[in-house]
Amino acid sequence: MAKKMKCLECKIEIYGRVDKKFCSDQCRTSHHNRNNSDSNNFMRNINNILRKNRRILVSLNPKGTAKVNKVELLDLGFKFSYYTNEYKTKAGKVYKFCYEQGYLDLGKGKYAIVKRKEYVD
Repeated sequence: MAKKMKCLECKIEIYGRVDKKFCSDQCRTSHHNRNNSDSNNFMRNINNILRKNRRILVSLNPKGTAKVNKVELLDLGFKFSYYTNEYKTKAGKVYKFCYEQGYLDLGKGKYAIVKRKEYVD
């Protein structure tokens, strides 16, 4: 006699293949969304911050290079702790990038904003 299977999401009895776990696509999707929601929320929040930082840099840098005050960046909601990667020049300067938009601390509250021409790792 075959073992009765129950949907992992709604617990109703399911029929079909012996390895079937869900009664429908909706139950499968709901189950996986609920199980992944914590990590998805965390990643979604980080990605939103990174996209906002990039939008701020793009708005302040229409020509590809610009100089701005730290206060201006902070007023627009820029979060300096969030960036996608760093690039260290031969001279030892460290640019921080939000995707293709980068910034460099020039000191005294000034920042240079640059756009990377070709985005590579």
